[in-house]
Amino acid sequence: MTDRPETDFARRARAATEAMRAVFPPTPLLFNQHLSDLTGAEIWLKREDLSPVRSYKLRGAFNAMRRHPDAPLFVCASAGNHAQGVAFMCRHFGTRGVIFMPVTTPQQKIQKTRMFGGDAIEIRLVGDYFDDCLKAAQAFCTERDGAFLPPFDDPLVIEGQASVGVEIEDEMGRPDHIVVPVGGGGLSAGLLSYFGDGPQYTLVEPAGGACLRAALQAGRPVPLPRVDTFADGAAVGQIGAHTFEVLRDVGLANTLTIPEDRICTTMLEMLNVEGIVLEPAGALAIDALKDLGNAIRGRRVVCITSGGNFDFERLPEVKERAQRYSGVKKYFILRLPQRPGALKDFLNVLGPEDDIARFEYLKKSARNFGSVLIGIETSRAANFDTFFAQLDAQGFAYQDITDDEILAQFLI
Repeated sequence: MTDRPETDFARRARAATEAMRAVFPPTPLLFNQHLSDLTGAEIWLKREDLSPVRSYKLRGAFNAMRRHPDAPLFVCASAGNHAQGVAFMCRHFGTRGVIFMPVTTPQQKIQKTRMFGGDAIEIRLVGDYFDDCLKAAQAFCTERDGAFLPPFDDPLVIEGQASVGVEIEDEMGRPDHIVVPVGGGGLSAGLLSYFGDGPQYTLVEPAGGACLRAALQAGRPVPLPRVDTFADGAAVGQIGAHTFEVLRDVGLANTLTIPEDRICTTMLEMLNVEGIVLEPAGALAIDALKDLGNAIRGRRVVCITSGGNFDFERLPEVKERAQRYSGVKKYFILRLPQRPGALKDFLNVLGPEDDIARFEYLKKSARNFGSVLIGIETSRAANFDTFFAQLDAQGFAYQDITDDEILAQFLI
């Protein structure tokens, strides 16, 4: 703990942190040599992916529930980490909880939530979309006179998430720079409220869920027209009202948006190099280091790895997206002449490092050309320059559909 003046918020956050010690120990704050060497900074990882529920969400749930000791029932709506945090704390406090989840929630998440909550919780599957699920949960909570537990937009939840900052300060003092992922803003609002203007902050969002950036540009919380749910731990359609009051002055220059496919490259790097399993939202802060450059060189930087709830059935998708972002895998439609030897001509175009990853051909006897869907993997993105030059030289007609979202959705 430092000797800086302590605010009322900081005192409450510290009290919440001390109370948490009866439930779980501090998550590790670990120096990372690999990332430090890459950036020229002193990189520390606050490993929220190593909490009992593999995310920081149990902190806010704990604080909100301990401050409502007489509530007969707790209710939440969530398809992920918040549900697991609430379930864990319902079992700890020995209180009843009802957790609403969309019907489309993967079974792995439902099973983990049930495992953490045991007999203390009931899971209700309602609606195809989260908004429908949320409305049902709120209506049920009002009808049963329960206590609703928002995932981020609540002062007690924000106060609980600030315990991440208390633990960082207790171990290393105040860092020079904090990189934190943003979904609804509960974690970032907690850290900014606790540390104040001391550290430099970088707030990171997935490109398909940049609700903080939209709010900063509009001057108020606004709904996004569309949300990409790939980074589901940070894919939120509108920043919270309470959280935005804390974050409204952070400045666009201190925010970053990261393409979902690029996040995948960092997930694979951390898995293969460091043996760290991160969900997409949990890799956001580390991925942001690629954009910070000289701004962090020589400084003590803490990256919050916010979650590690990753279903390994998604690993092929993560690899696919990482390869496409890195330019070493492409898909295209080839018009192949329907004559003997045409396929052999095409195969001769391939270089020694090029592999066919997908090949679908439908011969139509009434036409002179057939359409072929082809996926090519190679070792270096530059190999495709040679490959496409060879196709052009030999007169093949083709269309690169790698970045065509609509075609990729249906064909790939």
